[in-house]
Amino acid sequence: MVVAAFVSLLAAMIAEAGVAGEVRVEKDVAYLGADRAEKADLYLPDVMEPGKKVPGVVIIHGGGWTGGDKAAARELNIATTLVEHGYVCMSINYQLAKPGMPTFPANIQEAKRAVRWLRKHADRFQLDAAHIGAIGGSAGGHLTALLAVSGPECGLDPVEDAEFSCRIQAAVPLYPHCASTWQGGTPLQTYDSLPMFVKPHAEAPELWDSASPIKNISRDDPPMLLLHGTADKTTPLAQSTSLLEAARAAGVPCELIVIEGAAHAFHLQPEQRDLRPAVIEFFDRNLKPR
Repeated sequence: MVVAAFVSLLAAMIAEAGVAGEVRVEKDVAYLGADRAEKADLYLPDVMEPGKKVPGVVIIHGGGWTGGDKAAARELNIATTLVEHGYVCMSINYQLAKPGMPTFPANIQEAKRAVRWLRKHADRFQLDAAHIGAIGGSAGGHLTALLAVSGPECGLDPVEDAEFSCRIQAAVPLYPHCASTWQGGTPLQTYDSLPMFVKPHAEAPELWDSASPIKNISRDDPPMLLLHGTADKTTPLAQSTSLLEAARAAGVPCELIVIEGAAHAFHLQPEQRDLRPAVIEFFDRNLKPR
């Protein structure tokens, strides 16, 4: 409760002043174009060492592919943590599905456009364009994992700014829907329809498979660190263990941290365990050349 209250207070401070400690925030950047309502927030070190390039991380919010926001408490917790440890972060809003308004593959394409946007503007932020990662929870965890495994051969890359790569070099999916069986809140529950798809699974299995990180994983995909709680009643732990097994079978470096007693939607400081050291160590190992 104390951590949640602190994060809420920090969010209010940023919304009002645009600054939190040594973190500088640029709100509502039009990374998809001026005509789009979906924007991004940039989290930057308040002072950067001249000439030193830093890696970047795209943060993808959760919300069942139908809700959520780039400036929610979890996303704020992640962004401030990473910036304080030497990263430039970009927390994005993307198209959310509504009844009769499906959004796949537009949602994953907009995550890819965020990666390209960072590379396109790398000089502005002293960004090391060769080292960009992604992190997200729940539906954002699904999009983070899919961003990691969907190379050009998957046919999901956007057409905009194609001269810039949208591949990432490391991913941290938190309690992701990995879509091995499109399981819901219990191991026996499966989804047949989701608002982001134009058709139910029975009518468009190939479309659904194209959104599955497990179905798309290949040997050249970047390392992943999965975080999942044993008390998660929204996304079964089996989703992450299945992705772990598939990644290792394909030869992709993958780790899973299981948090005993943690429910769905935790940030990097759940009451059970401080996850910041593990996440920072993983990103440092994969995004900061030695």
